[in-house]
Amino acid sequence: MNEKTTHFGFTEIPESEKATRVQGVFGSVASKYDVMNDAMSLGIHRLWKDAMMDWLAPRPGQKLLDVAGGTGDISFRFLKRAGHGHATVLDLTEPMLVAGRQRAEAASMADQLDWVVGDAMALPFEDNTFDTYTISFGIRNVTRPQEALNEAFRVLKPGGRLMVLEFSQIPTPALQWAYDRYSFNCIPVMGKIIADDRDSYQYLVESIRKFPDQETFLGMVRTAGFDNAKYRNLSLGIACLHSGWKL
Repeated sequence: MNEKTTHFGFTEIPESEKATRVQGVFGSVASKYDVMNDAMSLGIHRLWKDAMMDWLAPRPGQKLLDVAGGTGDISFRFLKRAGHGHATVLDLTEPMLVAGRQRAEAASMADQLDWVVGDAMALPFEDNTFDTYTISFGIRNVTRPQEALNEAFRVLKPGGRLMVLEFSQIPTPALQWAYDRYSFNCIPVMGKIIADDRDSYQYLVESIRKFPDQETFLGMVRTAGFDNAKYRNLSLGIACLHSGWKL
């Protein structure tokens, strides 16, 4: 029987290979990941993450699961907004978690943080465990995103909140064309200069183009069981926030 295939950027590969390849990408760029985020987005990713926290409105004592949480950026923001609580940072790639633990915030929040190597499609947690589930610029790297959303629904408590921050599609064709020119011509070059890794950033640019548009992904959130699902475009749709509730 032929094995199912999926996309790794613009390349079709067997599904069984994707996780290993994604680990290779993020293992390679882990030490420069935060610096590259600033360079690629001209620092705007920080505003997008602030918008995510504004809509999420963390409350004291909440338990967060931050999937594909890498260097802990979202978890640190969540804990600072909540005042006190607990965040579990889960990532497929251990070097990303190591880079997160080395950040200054990690030391001051150590008792509020767990760092777990794990797969978004098979979370190592019991049902109804977390108040909030976030995944930021990570779900497009998951082999089967619908399974990750299904798992998010499973591990959230009733009344829990899902929030996904991901690159998306600009609804204006001329602006999308201009953004594509920037992405394909500049970002891999930045990757080479800053992280000494052109290929990984070529993949990241391609993976954004393969990800479903806003309405399609909204349908996937609803299919997973989430109610009151909606989205907000950021920076004309370069990025998008999707929100849903386990009611």
